[in-house]
Amino acid sequence: MNELLNKQLQTAELQQQHLRQLVRAQDELPDNVKTVAGVDVAYEKDSNRLVAAVVVLDATSLAVEQVVSHYGEATFPYVPGLFSFRELPAILLALEKLPLQPDLIICDGQGLAHPRRFGLACHLGVVTGIPTIGCAKTRLLGEYGPLAASRGSYESLVDNGEVIGRAIRTQTGKNPVFVSIGHKVSLDTAADWVLRLAPTYRLPETTRAADHAVKTLLKLHSLKI
Repeated sequence: MNELLNKQLQTAELQQQHLRQLVRAQDELPDNVKTVAGVDVAYEKDSNRLVAAVVVLDATSLAVEQVVSHYGEATFPYVPGLFSFRELPAILLALEKLPLQPDLIICDGQGLAHPRRFGLACHLGVVTGIPTIGCAKTRLLGEYGPLAASRGSYESLVDNGEVIGRAIRTQTGKNPVFVSIGHKVSLDTAADWVLRLAPTYRLPETTRAADHAVKTLLKLHSLKI
């Protein structure tokens, strides 16, 4: 069993190393971004059963326009650095239910700021072709300098001499978020979008809306069982 698992993990790492070569770090967003989406996954307690949600917001008003979801079961184990293989299948099945794909997706997780430079945001972007940004609550790796206390302050997130993202303070006096490119978005643009999407709270409205959606959907699903 361990041998089969090790082979599965090795295959996943090889896929990351191959697919990361397809990541595009330049801006390829539409001229007029109209919709932005957040994605999230929540699990039933002590279970692999999950719900994935994609929440589409108007890019200007940040009002929620659409919520789609998928209930399923994770078949890939929880392994640090291979997070996307566990959650991406359910996210993709939820995305398929949208009549129109969003112009930009913000992932609650890493993009380039990943040991193999291929976190969830990169994986989702490469597979779908949709521009993506990683915006994580916590740092997976890398170092950054002291941050000023004011909103908009940032420092480069550096790993082995390579800039892999930014630590950005989205609200004065609050802890920073960790932003990295996913696909078809430059780091400058990714940082601008995260600040734009976080006018009031530490986390982008896309992340907050997706988190609220999966928690609500999971509770409703549990009541039906």
